[in-house]
Amino acid sequence: MKKFVLTLMGLFVILSVVLSACASTPTAAPTQPPSGEQPAQPTTPPAQPASKQQVEVFSWWTGGGEAAGLEAMIKVFKARYPDIEFINAAVAGGAGTNARAVLASRLQAGDPPDSWQGHAGQELIGTYVAGNQILPLNDLYEAEGWLKVMPEMLIPLISDNGNIYSVPVNIHRANVLWYNPKILKDNNIAVPTTIDEWFAAMDQLKAAGVTPLALGEQWTKMHLLETVLLGTLGVEGYNGLWTGEMDWGSPEVKVALENFAKLLTYANSDSASLSWQDASQLVVNGDAAFNVMGDWAEGYFRELGKTPQVDYGWAPTPGTVGVFQFLSDSFVLAANAPHPDSAIAWLKVAGSKEGQEAFNPVKGSICARTDCDKSLFGEYLQSAMNDWASNAVVGSLTHGVVANDSWKSEIDTALGLFVQGGDVNGFQSALVAACKSSGPCK
Repeated sequence: MKKFVLTLMGLFVILSVVLSACASTPTAAPTQPPSGEQPAQPTTPPAQPASKQQVEVFSWWTGGGEAAGLEAMIKVFKARYPDIEFINAAVAGGAGTNARAVLASRLQAGDPPDSWQGHAGQELIGTYVAGNQILPLNDLYEAEGWLKVMPEMLIPLISDNGNIYSVPVNIHRANVLWYNPKILKDNNIAVPTTIDEWFAAMDQLKAAGVTPLALGEQWTKMHLLETVLLGTLGVEGYNGLWTGEMDWGSPEVKVALENFAKLLTYANSDSASLSWQDASQLVVNGDAAFNVMGDWAEGYFRELGKTPQVDYGWAPTPGTVGVFQFLSDSFVLAANAPHPDSAIAWLKVAGSKEGQEAFNPVKGSICARTDCDKSLFGEYLQSAMNDWASNAVVGSLTHGVVANDSWKSEIDTALGLFVQGGDVNGFQSALVAACKSSGPCK
């Protein structure tokens, strides 16, 4: 045992000497590269640059003049803020039908875009403000001086309890009757100014084998409905529908619904499968005489290379001469915006003279600002500017001004059932119930 212990201790001493020698061996000098060559680079990757600033902007502008107008404003944004990446989160779908469903899902999931498109009026106040989903912008308005250049009548439609909640980028007209000048001339028909004149013109066209009225998917029928309500009831009666002063069950409203039902009989049979662009194009291509659509259609016509007063003409929808049924696209700041500073940068461009002058002539709308250069706009839009300044102004149902989302959804459901079944009395009863459920008729 003693011999074993001595042997083990000897091995330990030898091992210690070897390790000590290794530790004291000097480090070799680095080998120098041949003359003219660069030293080898380190294998550790360099530190990554800080993530780029971003702003995600959500809209439903994906085609025609709408997409082109948005791109024009994005170009202004990129020139001002080259270090901010612009993420265009547009979702296709007429009047925002599809996009707003996607947006609602994102908001419910706590995944908001930084900024999104919202119509001035009850869509904004009764939905996003009521849901605490957007932030007030009073400080931005003061810093940018926007209260001096935005229409005075527009501010209450984007405000609640003294707070301003969005930046309007444009004014659109909803009550526009687009027509094919050649078809009317060939059939010796004057542009109708009353609903009865319109019926007479369409009877004549139908007898001549011409499709009188171009219509698209359901939201375009709601758009038509609101103009017929206005043209039948007049300004006071139409406004009363949204305040509770006009009874949805009244004989006057029934006349309006009967007018609407009759108009549908003049429309193309494939309307349910057509977008608003498809329906509008029937007119400029000479396949239909009339189409009722907002003036974004004019931006689309110009994108198609069509000529005003040759390929298309325009007038207020019958019964609405002297009335401007409006809507306004605007952008908001999300309450939990992932990139709030970048969102503010976007809103500054959206509210700027430069941004609106780039956007609106292409989009087919007029500036929300009152100081835009009129000479930048074409013949139709200059006429819209004149009417906006001089006509009686009422709000759109389809495009968010007069009814919140809940009420509008109930109207839309009733409309869908009516389009399928054609029961005017049932339609009117459903509209009465909708006003009691979600409107002021409680």
